[in-house]
Amino acid sequence: MSTERDTGRGTEHDTGDGAVLRAVGLTMAYEQRVVGRDLSVDVPSGEFTAVIGPNACGKSTLLRMLSRLSRPAAGTVYLDGRDIHRMRARDLARRLGLLPQSAITPPGISVFDLVRRGRYPHQSVLSRWSAEDERSVDRALAATGMTELADRDVDELSGGQRQRAWVAMALAQESPVLLLDEPTTFLDVSHQLALMELFAELHRSGGRTVVAVLHDINHAARYAGHLVVMSAGRVVAEGPPAQVLTAPLLSEVFGVDAVIIEDPLHGGPLVVTAYRGRDSATASPERTATA
Repeated sequence: MSTERDTGRGTEHDTGDGAVLRAVGLTMAYEQRVVGRDLSVDVPSGEFTAVIGPNACGKSTLLRMLSRLSRPAAGTVYLDGRDIHRMRARDLARRLGLLPQSAITPPGISVFDLVRRGRYPHQSVLSRWSAEDERSVDRALAATGMTELADRDVDELSGGQRQRAWVAMALAQESPVLLLDEPTTFLDVSHQLALMELFAELHRSGGRTVVAVLHDINHAARYAGHLVVMSAGRVVAEGPPAQVLTAPLLSEVFGVDAVIIEDPLHGGPLVVTAYRGRDSATASPERTATA
């Protein structure tokens, strides 16, 4: 049972169920258009949560509201039991980092200078750039394979390299909760897998709570321990991939015929899909599911 109380610092929300980030009764609106009503979702602490669903179902809008980038028309988002809209910006940034879907790069900025911006929440007006700040940036550059490009202008990089630079900035922030909106956009298969392994390791070894909006269902099934499935602005299923990913659900949400088999490399569920159309009877199943 959850309760609320006023502590003088703002409303706190007691859940007692291990949710570090919680949305309660959200009405999500985007550019004056309501995309979801009465939406509630729990993000388990220390878990890798993947949010999946068809295009325009509200995944990115939900992530923006979980990060305080957008305010819901109704409802509340709680971080560590506190209403995020009543938290100081610096306090929130120390606890929660965000990699948005369409990050705008300041002109003429180097990769190193972009990544070092991730350290701003840990600094004050009087503090100076520290050895720990330097180490955090170096670790983030190394983890994303960007060390050799640190002196390059971000504008000179390929789309995939720019994406990795932004990921490095989010990692340098070293917040215990990390939100990622389609983090593998523009990346080739090798770099997609490298980043997914990195995000999974952050929660396995570092104890971070990671929430990622993903298009690739099999990436979500392989790396996430908790899935949130959305459709038309609603959460239609939550839980472990093996329980959530079923042929009926994939048919209902994505409009595809699917067979769920055991992943021969990782042991979890592997989704094999076939396009449902006039020629669906002769369509060839695909070993990748992106939706």
